Amino acid sequence: MALNWLYADLMPTPDFILDLRRRIGTELLWLSGVTGVVLDEGGQVLLGRRSDNGLWALPSGILEPGEEPAMGLLREITEETAIIAEALALTHVSVGPPTSYPNGDRTQFLDLTFWCRPLSGEAQVADEESTEVGWFALGDLPAPLAPSSAERLAATLRYRHDPGAGASFAGRAETGD
Repeated sequence: MALNWLYADLMPTPDFILDLRRRIGTELLWLSGVTGVVLDEGGQVLLGRRSDNGLWALPSGILEPGEEPAMGLLREITEETAIIAEALALTHVSVGPPTSYPNGDRTQFLDLTFWCRPLSGEAQVADEESTEVGWFALGDLPAPLAPSSAERLAATLRYRHDPGAGASFAGRAETGD
């Protein structure tokens, strides 16, 4: 990932997005994102405090073109937290609302959330996307927690409780008259 800075939110923008933006300008860009709910054996979850908005959040990122979702997520977890993890299951699929940035760019994300377990490493700030990183007991999560992280964590905990129910996702087509 190149360390180009497109948005005023202090997050590095991958080269493929910069290339697309040169072609499409500020039009709505549909992106694939991944989120990891990394739970250790003691039931603690891995979180980072985002440098762009100060919210605590699960490790997440944008997939590169052609990148396998689970592998892209594991890359993101290591890049952000120095934790090497293993993806265990897809637990949640969601679409976020369209977002507009100060420079006029618009994006919307499809997010794939995975339940993960740590294999090795010590949690630490490993890139510029976080100001703090740590493990937190599920009953004592830091505030403010990003609403999307709270939703994805809850979905993953439901999955862990009942894997037979499968991943959660929104939407059955409404039938109207």
